[in-house]
Amino acid sequence: MTDIIVRPLAQSDHADWQRLWTAYLTFYETKLPQEVYAVTWKRLFTAGEFEPKGFIATLDGKAVGLTHYLYHRSCWSEKNNCYLQDLFADPDMRGKGVGAALIEAVKQEAGKIGVKNVYWMTHETNATARKLYDYVARRTGFIEYDLL
Repeated sequence: MTDIIVRPLAQSDHADWQRLWTAYLTFYETKLPQEVYAVTWKRLFTAGEFEPKGFIATLDGKAVGLTHYLYHRSCWSEKNNCYLQDLFADPDMRGKGVGAALIEAVKQEAGKIGVKNVYWMTHETNATARKLYDYVARRTGFIEYDLL
């Protein structure tokens, strides 16, 4: 097996991105209209400090993982925070370093602009991912609430 390559998303990645993001949404038992796919893809390539960005991971030339992340202001720091919004590795690639490589890429990219706080959420039942997260990051103890 060769090394996992993580790089920013490119326009030519659209089909792989759509396949991986659909699999991610399916994992979370979620479906989104095609309009959301279209606007998300457009936003990933829209310049702007707070627009989402993305990385894709490849192994032997095949797309095997993706992440989306975005920066936002904080009242606790002069620098922005980085929210790692979506992280997905093909199921047959789990445990092989894809997720860790994607997290590290976001951390490195955020560090280039002085952002030190990279954070994310996962569902409490996502045991496979939580093993990785417990290894690469600290658990903050915060509990999420939302108003839907």
